[in-house]
Amino acid sequence: MGVAILTVPHRFNGPPSSGNGGWVAGALAATLPRQAVGTAVTVTLRLPPPLSTPLQVEPTAAGAVLSHDGRTVAEAQYAGDPLTPVAPVPAGEAARAEASYAGHRNHPFPGCFVCGTAREPGDGLRIFAGPVSAPSTDRRRVAATWTPYESSVPVTWAALDCPSAWASDLEGRPSVLGRITVEVHSLPRTSERYVVVGEERHIEGRKTHTASTLYGPSDIVVATAEQVWIAVDPKDFR
Repeated sequence: MGVAILTVPHRFNGPPSSGNGGWVAGALAATLPRQAVGTAVTVTLRLPPPLSTPLQVEPTAAGAVLSHDGRTVAEAQYAGDPLTPVAPVPAGEAARAEASYAGHRNHPFPGCFVCGTAREPGDGLRIFAGPVSAPSTDRRRVAATWTPYESSVPVTWAALDCPSAWASDLEGRPSVLGRITVEVHSLPRTSERYVVVGEERHIEGRKTHTASTLYGPSDIVVATAEQVWIAVDPKDFR
């Protein structure tokens, strides 16, 4: 297989001038065999993914590389270690938590495709994950409901992206995605309600380690993820 082209439409932005990290990572994973469904894949973002720009996708022995003008934008490789899902949250509790979403007060990137408050229904995902209780642990957790109006590997990865960031102190410590590992067991169905739960795992310097899980009916794990976020100055991403 030769070099393919991947273009990130402007609609799928995170910060105003670059792609949402989860969507871009999922789009790269979707170039792998079987779109990586049923297999855990790690994507590391090396540069802010440019919007509306043809990017080169080149297969590698480990997975695939996304590049632009000879510079690596992201790398995908199959993950070896199993992921530990975040504990489920009842749909009713998740729905109530949305009113307490911190992004309603202050949002570093209000136009974000996934969690931006400035996006309209049917355009952005509008996943507003608010704080929920953390049973038998002091880890910060958030949750929200999500009813997909479209379903794909990139959109599923995106849905797992931002909720995990809001489990951390995103208001006081704005961050962008540095690495994400996702295992999609099955794609969500449109017009069905799901619950996304995010959890902060630990902080290491500028890095915040988080996790998130997408639950279907009867607490079935549809997809689960682990992330590394890098603290930044939002002004650098305008």
